[in-house]
Amino acid sequence: MAFRLTGLKVSPNSATLEEARARVFDFFKAACRSIPSIMEIYNLHDVVTESQLRSSVASEIRKHAQVSNPKVIDLLLFKGMEELGNITEHAKQRHHIIGQYVVGGQGLVQDLSAKDQGNSDFLKKFYNSNYF
Repeated sequence: MAFRLTGLKVSPNSATLEEARARVFDFFKAACRSIPSIMEIYNLHDVVTESQLRSSVASEIRKHAQVSNPKVIDLLLFKGMEELGNITEHAKQRHHIIGQYVVGGQGLVQDLSAKDQGNSDFLKKFYNSNYF
């Protein structure tokens, strides 16, 4: 099945850093406006809130805050628009979104205190030996 990108277009390169910065803000606004529909598409209400997703998008943008070349900023914006298009067109699955934007760079964190360690000594030794 082919998807059509209706709201996304490739714009000409930014002439100045200020123009590129304005485009970054426009992209952030568009991403924040699409968060409620993303929450509905992927059924993320039980995993994350809209404000957490918004802060995740902001942190992804802040990763590249030191970039000062307008052409590089335009390339990053193009990648971001492509990613947003893929997400809103449901080209990704739920676990992709959770892994990339909810769990993030932390990886899977094991909560050993919440686990039931069992009643027998064998299970306690087993759990202690297999969790690093």
